[in-house]
Amino acid sequence: MALNIKPLSDRVLIEPVAAETKTASGIFIPDTAKEKPQKGTVVAVGTGTKDHTMTVKIGDSVLYGKYAGTELKLEGKDYLIMREDDILAII
Repeated sequence: MALNIKPLSDRVLIEPVAAETKTASGIFIPDTAKEKPQKGTVVAVGTGTKDHTMTVKIGDSVLYGKYAGTELKLEGKDYLIMREDDILAII
């Protein structure tokens, strides 16, 4: 399914991974105690700028800062749009 959105310049559209609902030992985590995910998959990439070529590509799994990016909802799914500089690592 293709999205009808193209990030501009050095921005990246990321689909966050769903937050964990239970711990490794089987204890369920309530909604109030869940942390924001810091991992996601790159869905769309801008073209970059004349001084900055893009490093990430569509399909990369990335780690980003806890409060990085702007949340948006497209076609019923949650996404984050952020500058490539806010991405900490490709995993």
